[in-house]
This record gives sequence, structure tokens and C-alpha cells, in this order.
Amino acid sequence: MKIVTWNVNSVRVRHDRLLGFIDRAAPDVLCLQELKCVDDQFPRDALRSRGYGAALFGQKTYNGVAVLSRGDISNVKRSFEDGVDDPQSRFICVETMGVRVASAYIPNGNAVGSDKWAYKLAWLARLNSWVSANVRADEPFALCGDYNIAPDDKDVRVPTEWAGTTLCHDDVRAAYSALLARGLEDVVRSRHPEGGPLTWWDYRGGAFFKDNGLRIDHILATPSLAKRLTSATVDRDERKGEGASDHAPVIATFD
Repeated sequence: MKIVTWNVNSVRVRHDRLLGFIDRAAPDVLCLQELKCVDDQFPRDALRSRGYGAALFGQKTYNGVAVLSRGDISNVKRSFEDGVDDPQSRFICVETMGVRVASAYIPNGNAVGSDKWAYKLAWLARLNSWVSANVRADEPFALCGDYNIAPDDKDVRVPTEWAGTTLCHDDVRAAYSALLARGLEDVVRSRHPEGGPLTWWDYRGGAFFKDNGLRIDHILATPSLAKRLTSATVDRDERKGEGASDHAPVIATFD
């Protein structure tokens, strides 16, 4: 079973790249972030013709998350359903092919000390509470997404350029570590303990060609799923060429 997470950075802009990636990589489950469209603008027909159903939580212009699957999709949960009035579409969880899968788009935070930074920290606290209340170690579950967190300096090509920023701040790294403490396993780190591979490169300054990026997209899995991991990679080639997203897909395969 191949589970992929990818910040597509606009489904409408990346329409052909999305379909091309699906044709080439053939994921069983694909979690998307930053759809930047409402649900009725999503290319359901093109995906259905390729054998994929979709559960969406869209938003006009900004945010938006989805889970695509070759199998039936059920028990769809949009948002944390925790009573917080949050207008941003950043979390969806489904059951499919015997696994529960969530697609999450964690806030960037903009600048430390800003209102967006406070929102990021509060959102991460809500995510941790949701995992604590809703995820069991003995169930196959994957929390996939753009976390906007580089867990360690090993996940940053030039750590001095990012030290103390919203992607590498101690507070967000602590929130990420708290998810691991709740029993989730970083499947890419388990296969690449030396750090990396990178998943995001800024469009500016030729960052991709300099390989000046960070690993901020992750798949975390419960022990019952993680023990079945056979490979965990990043499709760096999808970041190449005209019209690419600034993120590369993260691919985990389970037996």
C-alpha cells in the first residue's frame, strides 16, 4: 500500500502535474494540501476516470486539504470537531482500505510573535489534543501533511539561515516531538536517520538548484502501521521543471 502526501500548492494551477504524478506514481492513497479551491472546483471527474475517489475540505483562494483513494472512503471528519470556531480548512481524516488517514496543513506562522504565529501554536496544540483523544497505537493510522516544521537541524540544508524562524523554532519542534511521544513514528526519519531528504525549496533565489531546502512534509504512523513500512522516499523529480509545486511528494510504502 503506497501512501503519499503532497502540498500541491493550487490544484487548478497544478492540474496537469497532479494527474501526471498520479499516472506515474500510482499511489493507493494521496493526501493533498493547499488545494486553494472550493470543493466544486476540484477535478473529481478526471480523478474518477483514473480510479480515485476523493474527500475534500476546500477553501476559496487559501488552504484546503483532501484525501484521494483507490478504495472506498468512509467516516470523513472535516476539522478537529473540537468546538473551536476556525474558518480555515486545514484538516481532514478518513477511513479507506483498512487504514485511517489524515491530511493536515499546519499553519506557516509567518513571523515569530505575530498573530499568525500564535495561531500556529494553538493549532498544533489542538492537533496534539486530537491525536491524544482519537488515535490508538494498535490501529493503522497515518497523519500526513505539510507540517511547516523541520524537526531537527539535520532536516535543514543551511540551519543558520532558518534558526529561530517559524519552521525551526523550539516551540514548534516541541509540538512535533509531542506527537512522537504520543506513539506516532516519523517513517521517513526511520529510514533516513542521518537527516533529510528535503521536501520544500523556496521559489526564490534559485533555492532548488542550490538544494537549499528543508524537510517539512511528513508522514507519521502508529506502530501497527509503521512496523509494516517497506520504503520511505521523497520524489524530488516532481519539484523539477515548469509549473512545479514548491513541495515534493513524500511516499511511504507499507506491506
